[in-house]
Amino acid sequence: MFIHRVKRGDTLLGIASQYGVSIFNLLANNDLSPDTPLVVGQTIVVLVPRITHTVKNGETLSGIASSYGISLNQLYRNNPQLDAKDNISVGQSLFISYEGDRVGETEVTGYAYEFVDLDLLRFQSPYLTYMSPFTYGFTPQGELIIPKDEPLLEVVRPFGVKPLLHLSTLTEQGNFSNELAQQILNNEEAQENLMNNVLAVIEEKGYSGLDIDFEFLPAEDNLKYPALISRFRERLNPLGKIVLTALAPKTSAEQRGLLYEGHRYREIGEASDGVLLMTYEWGYTYGPPLAVAPIEPVRRVIEYAITEIPPEKIFMGIPNYGYDWTLPFVQGESRADSISNVEAVDIARRYGVEIQFDDYAKAPYFNYTDEEGRGHEVWFEDAESIREKLLLISEYNLRGAMYWNLMRPFPQNWAVLNSLYNIVQ
Repeated sequence: MFIHRVKRGDTLLGIASQYGVSIFNLLANNDLSPDTPLVVGQTIVVLVPRITHTVKNGETLSGIASSYGISLNQLYRNNPQLDAKDNISVGQSLFISYEGDRVGETEVTGYAYEFVDLDLLRFQSPYLTYMSPFTYGFTPQGELIIPKDEPLLEVVRPFGVKPLLHLSTLTEQGNFSNELAQQILNNEEAQENLMNNVLAVIEEKGYSGLDIDFEFLPAEDNLKYPALISRFRERLNPLGKIVLTALAPKTSAEQRGLLYEGHRYREIGEASDGVLLMTYEWGYTYGPPLAVAPIEPVRRVIEYAITEIPPEKIFMGIPNYGYDWTLPFVQGESRADSISNVEAVDIARRYGVEIQFDDYAKAPYFNYTDEEGRGHEVWFEDAESIREKLLLISEYNLRGAMYWNLMRPFPQNWAVLNSLYNIVQ
């Protein structure tokens, strides 16, 4: 895999010629249109085909995959232009494999709200090990608040994706409630009711396990939380189900703040089958312009985590979004707009500005001035920043990647992931 950063004067034809690939290859792996102008500084993923196949009369995708000894999902991953649909025509060229060796294998999980574009979720499914509909809530008495998750489950299951029931303290107002967490953690009867209800839904809908996400826990409940996780695990593991738990991005056991004090890494790691590090939101909606997941702070979280939790239990969080800040930033007043990584490049194209790459954060950014004369600063993810993050999985021997979230298209991410890892399914 090569990642080409566009220079002034570059064209798709020129880039394709430079690397000895077809324009079709570039269009497929970057979801580009041939008539869309390139932006100086944007990344282009270049995958060099090793084996290609021309579709013959009567052939099927599953038959082609079998003949080359690869899975149907791998064939979809190598050919994103198929949109994970079994729809081919005679004479069509398919990529069977690409040059270059992968650095290892990994598990991949991510989250989707019930209003996700189902075609987008289908496209992403061949790259996923797990998927969690966001989110199941609950009442203080342990009754479940159930999302409309059936359409999501129907989409991912044909690809062998294992759905996990996501259980959180998120309220209808969109906030994590420490009051609700305290109520359930301090009421044995409500806990038992909650567990019974969760297990019933897992069995009824065929979930493969549970993803627990209690955030902003008071420090006084930081031992009661892993105790609850253990109770779930004791009930679910004998049924062949797993329990994963989300963790705030800490760098020490003594880290202060409501986000951190309720999460004790060692105890939660021992209570869970796996943990999900939320290694993002350094740059966030109400904060100053920053990279969402700068590489050095992400490293510090991982390096602390592996002192408390076996690395083979750890999923590293990866953001699938960026932010657009209107300048000047005013603490307590400014609010950044959340944007997709594809949208970020579109904004740079619209305003004719170059994309820069910050070597410390290992993340792209740019500035522009809008029609009203207001300055903006945009930080987002591109193929290079994603590669830097994904390589941490092999460097630290982590279990896998966790995407927040699966709601927005980011085709380059999946191309990079596919080139680096064999995905466990």
